Amino acid sequence: MLAPEAIRSIVQRAILAPSSHNTQPWRFRIAEDHIDLLADRTRALPVNDPFDRELTISCGAALLTLRAAAAAAGVGTRVRLLPDEADADWLARVELTADPAEESLAALAPHIEQRRTYRKAFDERPVAPDAMTAIGAAATLEGARLHTLAAEQRRQAGQLVAEGDRAQWHDPHWRRELALWMHPRRDGDGLAVPLLAAPLAQAVVRRFDMGNGVAAKDEELLLRSPWLTVLATAADDARSWLQAGQSLQRALLVGCQHGLQASYLNQPVEIAPLRTRLQDLLDTDAHPQLLMRWGYPTQDVPPAVRRPVEAVLEERAHDDHAGAGNEK
Repeated sequence: MLAPEAIRSIVQRAILAPSSHNTQPWRFRIAEDHIDLLADRTRALPVNDPFDRELTISCGAALLTLRAAAAAAGVGTRVRLLPDEADADWLARVELTADPAEESLAALAPHIEQRRTYRKAFDERPVAPDAMTAIGAAATLEGARLHTLAAEQRRQAGQLVAEGDRAQWHDPHWRRELALWMHPRRDGDGLAVPLLAAPLAQAVVRRFDMGNGVAAKDEELLLRSPWLTVLATAADDARSWLQAGQSLQRALLVGCQHGLQASYLNQPVEIAPLRTRLQDLLDTDAHPQLLMRWGYPTQDVPPAVRRPVEAVLEERAHDDHAGAGNEK
């Protein structure tokens, strides 16, 4: 059994995981011998993510981060995904055990604080082949697969991103939702903007369709990225999304080991017809979950803001009626 301070420290690191729009859509219900991960659907994006797919992926990334933080603390873990079919918000139970900590996860833990979503242009040098191999293996270890896009695929993916940008920005409901998550840094979540500029930025986003300009910028950013990948899963359900999130974060942390950062151009995955075209582009039956760009950063960027750990903690554990046989 762990002391409350030790469990709190593990959760404190878990909330550094990436999430769509930096919504941080997770809660943690803690006990002495386990931590339950729950979806916080009050932080959902109903326009951008109507089926909570990206929300669940974000929670999967937090789950892997929690496992790595526990391993770094010398704690073994056993994970059950979706322990109770009647409770869709209860995504996982992480049992804290006396088993040996997973050494490969413990080795990734120092990079939890170093990971960034790097939205700027990368250095032009190509990604080292050994880094690509290691990152791909990390994704596979958690149940997903990382597809590298070749030259012609990159060009077509850029067109899909641009088309997605134009479609999303043309939708006033999507623009309003985006504006709602543009917050001053002091708010602790969302897409941080300067305090004095926030009202103007929100008003501009709500009012103006800037799709053509954003599309051109994003397409150029994609084409100049040293390495472009699609993270895909065999199925397309809540369990697969949790696997995708864990694969994502494990891959990101391995990337940090090799000096790499990443960001996302997920427009072709967020719009159903474009997602089908992206799947056809990959020539696979697997389901695209994330379109990612990788490279070596040229400058330091500050970490994304986070809410205090108290905002996501619940002290009383869920009734212990989880079924067996649902390991990750």
